[in-house]
Amino acid sequence: MSEKAPLLHYRLTTSTGPEQKDVPKLRRAKADRDDSRSDDKTARKLGVVFGVVIPTLLSMFSVVVFLRIGFVVGQAGLYQSIAMFLVAYLIITMTVLSVCAISTNGALDAGGAYYMISRALGPEFGGSIGIMFFFANVCGSALYVLGLVEAITSAFGVPEEDTAVVAGLHQVLPSGYWWSLLYGTILLFLCFIVCLVGAHIYAKATFIIFIIVMTVLASIFISFFIVGPVVVILSDASVLNSTGLITSNYTGLRLHTLEGNLLPNYTVDYTTRVMMSFATVFAVMFNGCTGIMAGSNMSGDLKNPSYSIPRGTLAAVLITFVTYNLLSLLAACSCDRHLLQRDYSFLGDINIWPPMVTIGIYSSTMSAAMSNLIGASRILYALSKDNLFGGVLALARKTSRSGNPWASVLVSWLLVQVVLFAGKLNTIAGIVTIFFLLVYAAVNLACLALEWASAPNFRPSFRCFTWHTCTLGIIGCLVMMFLINAIYAFASIAFMLLLLMLIHYLGPISNWGYISQALIFHQVRKYLLMLDVRKDHVKFWRPQVLLMVANPRSCIGLMTFINDLKKSGLYVLGHVKLGLLDGLPSDPLQSRYDSWLSLVDHLNIKAFVNLTLANSVRHGVQNLLFITGFGGMRPNTLVLGFYDDCTPQDHLQGKILLSTGLDAVCRTTDLSEQRSPFFPSVRGAEEAKDFQEEEYVSIIADAVKMGKNVTLARYFNQFNREEVLGSGRKTGAHRSMTGPFVDVWPLNLLRPDSRGYVDICSLFLLQLACVLHETRAWNQARLRLFLCVEAGCSLQEEEQKKLRVMLKELRISAQVHMVAWDQVVALHWQRQGRESEEQSAQDEERGERREVEAAETEGGVQKFPNNAAQLTDEYICAVNNLIHRHGAPQPAVRFLYLPRPPADTSRYRAYLHQVDLLSQDLGPTLLIHGITPVVTTDL
Repeated sequence: MSEKAPLLHYRLTTSTGPEQKDVPKLRRAKADRDDSRSDDKTARKLGVVFGVVIPTLLSMFSVVVFLRIGFVVGQAGLYQSIAMFLVAYLIITMTVLSVCAISTNGALDAGGAYYMISRALGPEFGGSIGIMFFFANVCGSALYVLGLVEAITSAFGVPEEDTAVVAGLHQVLPSGYWWSLLYGTILLFLCFIVCLVGAHIYAKATFIIFIIVMTVLASIFISFFIVGPVVVILSDASVLNSTGLITSNYTGLRLHTLEGNLLPNYTVDYTTRVMMSFATVFAVMFNGCTGIMAGSNMSGDLKNPSYSIPRGTLAAVLITFVTYNLLSLLAACSCDRHLLQRDYSFLGDINIWPPMVTIGIYSSTMSAAMSNLIGASRILYALSKDNLFGGVLALARKTSRSGNPWASVLVSWLLVQVVLFAGKLNTIAGIVTIFFLLVYAAVNLACLALEWASAPNFRPSFRCFTWHTCTLGIIGCLVMMFLINAIYAFASIAFMLLLLMLIHYLGPISNWGYISQALIFHQVRKYLLMLDVRKDHVKFWRPQVLLMVANPRSCIGLMTFINDLKKSGLYVLGHVKLGLLDGLPSDPLQSRYDSWLSLVDHLNIKAFVNLTLANSVRHGVQNLLFITGFGGMRPNTLVLGFYDDCTPQDHLQGKILLSTGLDAVCRTTDLSEQRSPFFPSVRGAEEAKDFQEEEYVSIIADAVKMGKNVTLARYFNQFNREEVLGSGRKTGAHRSMTGPFVDVWPLNLLRPDSRGYVDICSLFLLQLACVLHETRAWNQARLRLFLCVEAGCSLQEEEQKKLRVMLKELRISAQVHMVAWDQVVALHWQRQGRESEEQSAQDEERGERREVEAAETEGGVQKFPNNAAQLTDEYICAVNNLIHRHGAPQPAVRFLYLPRPPADTSRYRAYLHQVDLLSQDLGPTLLIHGITPVVTTDL
């Protein structure tokens, strides 16, 4: 695992170890990167004050502070107003703590909150939230433009014809929906021009606006203490069904005025004609808190984002909280309730110089609109750079020579223009609030996930947060979303999930790192420690398979079949490379894991990969059996390909396997440069094998010594999963008449006198066949169980009845076929008479029991009982022909009993020869030797 995204400079695509032919191309790419980095450095000019504090303050000091303070206090009363601010600032403070933690944990690039979320939670979650955040900024920009239009038309608009209000000399602007839309379009175009020039012009403009807004706020506070009682004439639009002039009172700081404004008094909003409630008022008020991300959105333009964002955002939040509460208190102490509810621009009526508030409204609202517009453009630019939506956002990736993303600014401007058609300020306030709350919840979730993952590299310099603050922020955001508008909340979450799925299935692979992997590791480690091998029980046994693969090119059929056989158990692909580390500069296997994992992805199998380096195949298999797995997740079954003279076939020839791992983004997309995965060519017919027959049987014996079940897989180069399972699906209701069939021969056919239908190995065969049948892909297969009996044996019916009872107790559904094999068993060397047969079998069984008992007392070193059977090729071929004759229709796979290897190593070659004759030309066959109990009839 290499560090592809250095701390100081995140990049989406990198390359490690390029080939010589790509050097000129890489040099050009490096030069381009160097140019972009130099441009990036020149573009990053903003510090704490200009980059974070001023944009954040101006985003929060806009509509709410000038146009909605009276609305909030007049509708909710002072008590509920303070409660709203406390709840709102509790939520955003939790979010700000999470933002500070993430932003101080490494270098930030353009995109602000989107960049933080995507790099923490991955591209799917980050991309979906990024789109939501983009739309939230778009709607927020439109919200502020509409607020400014409302203020302009209130001050300079001509009263409507059906009103009794006389127009003043300054009221010359036409009123109406379309005129308001025109004014909004003009104002938005001015914001667009500033943002199009660049962030440095925006920063200078906001500083000038900041000075103006601070001056206006100072005049407002002074006016509350200096200006005496005033009678305010309300505009006709603010009074329902009015027939004349309506007035209201500004009393100055009076106790009785405060007492009248303490409790809530919800009425109809005169701009939307909608009845207000706590939730609707909170939705409007909360927009004054959504500007906390204005500084974060400028992360790509800050000199030091990790330093500036925490300090600037916390300072802005504290200033706005104190200002809002002071203004609410002063308004409640000095203004009549009727004035607060019917004149949202009352601060201008009571100011020492009324035009001052108007200037403040225009300046701050324009600044907030610009802030959201430039924030939306930066988020869109970051999304387009990450290429999460393919070519859809390709246009937004274009920048000017100075690095300003003009195309993103243009797209954002057009979308804000579309939102302006909503027309009323409070109409879209709820939508904007829902979007921002969802983004805040995602930021808290990102920080919570990083904290819970306990990754060593998550060590932010800002430590004033815990998982409790993150959880509180998430809960607060979600609760307020549904309180404000449950329909909007459900719709926004559904939209986010839809985007998440689209990005997951259509988006490219990133190398940002996935928090899900860290969380999974954390949980898996915890549960592996809880998985106690001492509590294993046969009721919960499942196959945990180590499949040894010499060359994946020739083992595709077997690998897919074992994936079906594992029954949600552990599945490990093992491979031994011959050689030693002595004299090698590095481990040669590390570079090959990616090809193996690509093959796993291509075959769609759920398997781990474990490669080892050893001086012999036997030692390599021993190493894998010793070290593979953790705790209670260790292989209990070893699967080997069969040792025969068949020439391997290359099933991967001409195929290109694309990895879904994190390194996929580092690969070329040029099809001419893509290559097949790195696997050696298959062995030719004349080439020697890596080991001899004796070593192959020794591997089987070693596995039995280590307490592992052993399975030999033969002729699986003929196994085609799609053809086999496709035939079963096509037959559907007629599956009882057609395949696929699975044949099970549970008797040790090389020892006909053992009568071992219920020994451990036979039951293991039945269990594996049943496990295969229970998988979804093989549930239409039919099990056929072949019981070998002698026609003249009086126990034939009794044996069949006993077997059926056993199958019923084990809940195994199978067709039992009685196979008469008198002529075959007569060829066995022991068949000289019934008494001598039984006595010989009994003597042999007693001898085996003595050998096993002796093995338990000899230091744990197990010895195999000698196989006294002198089997002839004629008998084994007769058994093979018997299996052939009872194989119609042709089964998909056969399960045969694998005898135990002999204790005498000199007989290994003869043993392999006998097994070879037994399974010759039978098609896909599993020869199985089980040594562990796997079935039970208990609950």
